[in-house]
Amino acid sequence: MHFRFSSLNTLRHETSRYRRSFFFIMQLFRPYCSATTNLISHFARTGQISQAHKVFDQIPQWQQTTASWNALISGYFQTRQPHLALQLFDQMPQRNTVSFNTLISGFIKNRMIVEARRVFDTMPERNVVSWTSIVRGYVQMGMLDEAESLFWQMPDKNVVSWTVMLGGLLQSRRFEDARHVFDMMPFKDVVAYTIMVGGYCEEGRLDEARALFDEMPKRNVVTWTSMVAGYARNGRVDVARKLFEVMPEKNEVTWTAMLMGYTRSGRMREACEIFKAMPGKPIIACNEMILGFGLDGELDKARCVFEQMRERDEGSWSAMIKVYERKGCELEALGLFARMQREGVALNFPSLISVLSVCASLASLDHGRQVHAQLVRSKFDQDLYVASVLITMYIKCGDLVKGKQIFDRFPLKDVVMWNSMITGYSQHGLAEEALDVFRDMCSLGVPPDDVTFVGVLTACSYSGKVEQGTEIFESMEYKYQVKPEIEHYACMVDLLGRAGKLNEAMNLIEKMPMEPDAIVWGSLLGACRTHMKLDLAEVAVEKLAQLEPKNAGPYVLLSHMYATKGRWRDVEVVRGKIKARSVIKLPGCSWIEVEKKVHMFTGGDSKGHPEQPVIMKMLEKLGGLLREAGYCPDGSFVLHDVDEEEKTHSLGYHSEKLAVAYGLLKVPNGMPIRVIKNLRVCGDCHSAIKLIAKVTGREIILRDANRFHHFKDGYCSCKDYW
Repeated sequence: MHFRFSSLNTLRHETSRYRRSFFFIMQLFRPYCSATTNLISHFARTGQISQAHKVFDQIPQWQQTTASWNALISGYFQTRQPHLALQLFDQMPQRNTVSFNTLISGFIKNRMIVEARRVFDTMPERNVVSWTSIVRGYVQMGMLDEAESLFWQMPDKNVVSWTVMLGGLLQSRRFEDARHVFDMMPFKDVVAYTIMVGGYCEEGRLDEARALFDEMPKRNVVTWTSMVAGYARNGRVDVARKLFEVMPEKNEVTWTAMLMGYTRSGRMREACEIFKAMPGKPIIACNEMILGFGLDGELDKARCVFEQMRERDEGSWSAMIKVYERKGCELEALGLFARMQREGVALNFPSLISVLSVCASLASLDHGRQVHAQLVRSKFDQDLYVASVLITMYIKCGDLVKGKQIFDRFPLKDVVMWNSMITGYSQHGLAEEALDVFRDMCSLGVPPDDVTFVGVLTACSYSGKVEQGTEIFESMEYKYQVKPEIEHYACMVDLLGRAGKLNEAMNLIEKMPMEPDAIVWGSLLGACRTHMKLDLAEVAVEKLAQLEPKNAGPYVLLSHMYATKGRWRDVEVVRGKIKARSVIKLPGCSWIEVEKKVHMFTGGDSKGHPEQPVIMKMLEKLGGLLREAGYCPDGSFVLHDVDEEEKTHSLGYHSEKLAVAYGLLKVPNGMPIRVIKNLRVCGDCHSAIKLIAKVTGREIILRDANRFHHFKDGYCSCKDYW
């Protein structure tokens, strides 16, 4: 009995000693376990999940702590492998509340809210982090009712829980509910105040934001910046500046917010002052200055900022390209796009769309195809908006077949895509095709909009379908619920005027429910020139002089009309008005793309072109061929007080003829020659190019300011109705 008692004491003593030894050994290993867990977390955070798992596998099984399991599971969630994370969770020998919270937050990061809720509901024990995580998940998914329901069920709430719910309500624009939650908060930290101030500012409720801002016991730089940005964004730039000046400290975001306030209100002088004073020049601030200068017309200054940037992001390139595109500097935009590719800059969506618009403006088909290929590689071409831009680009480049192929590829089309096709057909003078697309659109239940009717009425105008066009115009409001706007009246004036119904066109102008603009009067004037209606032309020119006092076009056209009638005294009076008003005559210019390079020609000659001698030889050759074909220059399209030889010389060097001559030299046989002109093609050039197409056996596509002309075998697609 004594022996057994002694043995029991010995056993107890030994057990106690082993426990102390094990505890001592574990104390020695604890730093090692902590270090390996930290290493796993580091590799997981940096996306090296295989390395993280390798470190985990090297830990002896008895040393694999719950913390190390949690770190590895978190890593798989961070690398977007939630199913592998779940498999690991299922293999864990022991789990704690942190393990379950890791699973919930991981599912939420991967937008798997249903799975996160399932874990939450099956947790053996929840803490405030568990509740806050699931509420945050519902907020992030926009499921505010579920978030709110759980929030009010929470047994304990901390300041983070309150702030998460507050942010969700503000995000959903439920400002009154947000204010109620804010007022209920037992403790309001600087984050809660800042979220409320920012939310009010975002909504433009600046007085409420300022009241909260002023009552704050403590503010940080984020709070100050929110208030400054709120004022700046809502047009109260001077108030923003006063607050900006008294800020105890400023960061890059503050400076940039103040800068954007000035650039977006067009106050570039103050924006320059802020930009110069900024301690650093962050990329976002430089991009803002590029856009500000560019939209203000200061393209050289915008380019200067761009070139001086030490680093550029995608936004810098797209901003500069966008500025060039918006201000009509298409060649510069294409040049920058080419440089962007040479420097290996990733092509982003905004720059690709801007370049597509440039390609459409210049009819640069080769560049357009290249951009299309980039969009396909980036899988942007599946987007309806992108498809519409592509259709427009191909159509404006004269490739209707490719535009139609893209159109047909989409079973579900939005109104923009339908409009692109209708407008394209109308610009090419294919009225029946445009009207067929319009009818298909309506039969499929896609409601037409104001742009649709501009395209349809233009198609009727370009093809002389007066009755059909009038019927569509009159049915717009009662049948399609689209109220006719000024652009639709302009289309009708053009439709009636082209058909010679000038008095009816004038009557329509007089009955318009709005004041006619320059486009309306310009349409009437063009019709008067075609039908030599001088009395109405004089009225139109007077109206245009009031609306566009610096535009010489109407005066020049009226001068030609007087000259045709031999009214030389009136010609002198008009020329006197041109000189007295210092009006600007827009020079005619044409361009053609050859081997991805755009060649531009202005009326007069081709001296500025490096291949001028061969162009002149081609023009001489064409002159001989045209004379043999019976061509006689139409002197009514040049000044009438010069001799016939000078008239012929002037007509022979119109910009579109120069561009066509260059196309004949450079564009391979079998390929159409595509020429763009910034003004309406003159009658003499129209006649001449019809014959050039016949005697050379080439197809010539000319896009002028109004429409397309497809010349082939001595005929034009417009059927001389233009």
